[in-house]
Amino acid sequence: MTSDKMEDRIVRYGDLVPCRTAFIDAHTPGSDMKENFSIIGGGVSESADQYVHIKETPGFNIGAAVQPPKCRNSLHTHRTAEVFCVLSGRWRFFWGNDGNDGEVTLTEGDVINIPTGIFRGFENISTDYGMIMAVLGGDDAGGGVIWAPQVIEDAKDHGLILGENSVLYDSHKGAVLPDGISPMRALDEDEMALFPKITTAMFVPRYVARYLDMMALADRQAVTVIGEDGMLVDRPGFKLEFLSSGSVDGTAYSTERHEILMVMRGYWKVTWDGGETVLAPGDVFAVPPGIERSLQVAMSGEASLFRVSDTDDEAGPTMNFVADSRQSH
Repeated sequence: MTSDKMEDRIVRYGDLVPCRTAFIDAHTPGSDMKENFSIIGGGVSESADQYVHIKETPGFNIGAAVQPPKCRNSLHTHRTAEVFCVLSGRWRFFWGNDGNDGEVTLTEGDVINIPTGIFRGFENISTDYGMIMAVLGGDDAGGGVIWAPQVIEDAKDHGLILGENSVLYDSHKGAVLPDGISPMRALDEDEMALFPKITTAMFVPRYVARYLDMMALADRQAVTVIGEDGMLVDRPGFKLEFLSSGSVDGTAYSTERHEILMVMRGYWKVTWDGGETVLAPGDVFAVPPGIERSLQVAMSGEASLFRVSDTDDEAGPTMNFVADSRQSH
């Protein structure tokens, strides 16, 4: 494959196009400074203004969010996996119907696999802008976001209405719901009561992987972070691996899987028959199946990247989560 065609499959950090009206809380104070990015696939964005860098999806979606200090993403849940890798900053993740069941703080390089079936939110608690990368299970990313009832009500007070078609309408700009489209229905009390309460003691050991642990484990080979035999055991329709400079020796390899490279730190040279490129922190490279490629660190110093590949598993609920959560009561 030519270098030009391969370059079309690379999304450089500096070329990312933000959307500031991606979700229903885009006008709600405290959540109105977010920037969202659809890197591979449209994800769960509710805005017609969302720019999608690579439309082809390999069984999952890749996105990102940038938020200033004290900016939060409102409580919501997903039908398929939502995995975050912290690229920069310190982030507080919290969960529960009211956001008070538990919380954990993640720093650069940490990974969190938030289970389906619980409401979650997150907040940048750094002193500067921070960025998180997201992997969403399924080509359709689970078919949209399910918002906590209060989020929907708060949005109405600030002019945003979410249609049952998962599209946002801004009444401040004169937009109205089209004929035949009703507002998205909020969950009622009985439905909310079905969501489990998950303690921090149950959550953190099963769904959080720390950067320094991954660096230690990747000293001689790639480490599976999320997978059937991973640090975080799950089968979300994709596998997440972590590589450091000790994980690679420049040996060429090929796979029939789609492979997405997301650089965390350092500079990585990717070589294939017909070309090569160097990836920097924040760059994302969608390597197509069947292409022989090699990876090596391009410069001295700490280097790490995440590698996401599709699996034969269907996207869906978090593995064993319902049974485990019931046992935690």
